[in-house]
Amino acid sequence: FPEAGAMSQGYIGYQLSQAILNDVKSRGIPRSTACVVTQTVVDENDPAFQNPTKPVGAFMDEETAKAKAEAMGITVKEDAGRGWRQVVASPIPRRIVEFDAVKDLVDGGYIVVSTGGGGVPVFETEGGYVGTPAVIDKDRSSALMASELGADMLVILTAVEKVCVNFNTPEQEQISEMTVSEAREYIGQGQFAPGSMLPKVEACIEYVEKFPEGKALITSLECAAAGLRGETGTVIVAD
Repeated sequence: FPEAGAMSQGYIGYQLSQAILNDVKSRGIPRSTACVVTQTVVDENDPAFQNPTKPVGAFMDEETAKAKAEAMGITVKEDAGRGWRQVVASPIPRRIVEFDAVKDLVDGGYIVVSTGGGGVPVFETEGGYVGTPAVIDKDRSSALMASELGADMLVILTAVEKVCVNFNTPEQEQISEMTVSEAREYIGQGQFAPGSMLPKVEACIEYVEKFPEGKALITSLECAAAGLRGETGTVIVAD
């Protein structure tokens, strides 16, 4: 499983870094790109390992899924009426192993693609790093990387232009800017759906709390350029 994550990081990173490289060259910008396959340290005692929730892999019928679970020692669950799938833990990212390499490249002027898919989850043991089957939330890993780098802005792209409260109701309202305290208040009201907007807002909070000088932006890919210019999107800032 960790090897599959590393392969995904590699091929998607290749595609992204090549596309970025081609674009900057077409604009006459003398920059190079680098893709770094990164490992992310997680805690063996993270409660997420006691309750795996992240569906991965192919759909199966119940009989096949339970037989596979018994034979391979994996956890399977029914997935929203669509069939059965393997589920793995989604632990909190603690540290990016290759952070120093990424920082050196950034300081050297490279455009770096890293932390793909949240990074390959690993345990840090006395004997070294050991990969483990898990899926780390990519927004939280990106927030960790951004705060450690001291990045001016963390940009999280999603399907909507702005974060909304009272989503899909007649009282729906777009939010252009909110402080960490305001974001926490909305979370307490249950305004953001788990598995959808909630982890994105939580990642932004983590980044801003660790690096208060920065700003976090949530918007869509189509609106990213306008969001960076301050024309749209939802910005989350320190109190």
